[in-house]
Amino acid sequence: MTKGKQYPDRRPGMGGASIIRETGKVGKRGTVVIAAALRRRFGLDEGSLIIEEETPEGVLIRPAVAMPVEIYTTERQAEFLLNNAVDEKDYQRARRAVKKLGLDPDAIPHRRPDSA
Repeated sequence: MTKGKQYPDRRPGMGGASIIRETGKVGKRGTVVIAAALRRRFGLDEGSLIIEEETPEGVLIRPAVAMPVEIYTTERQAEFLLNNAVDEKDYQRARRAVKKLGLDPDAIPHRRPDSA
């Protein structure tokens, strides 16, 4: 791989930073090696997630962020419904919703609203 060159930035939003351009190769099974200077600049380490996007100029590779998603059990959903009731009417609505989930509202640990 040849040493990359830095060019003055002419694109908006780069804050006057130099653009690093590198020549690389596509290996077996589509493996692409990203130059060390670019990996450092964008915080890419082994196992980092990236987004590959088709653009009119070619393929854009950029860092991606993944956020963990919490999946709630039916019991936990019922607990949220019951604990978030604000008055008696809302509490009774939550109890009906919990029953629709196939659960007994009295078996779910929760705090009944003060007005109920």
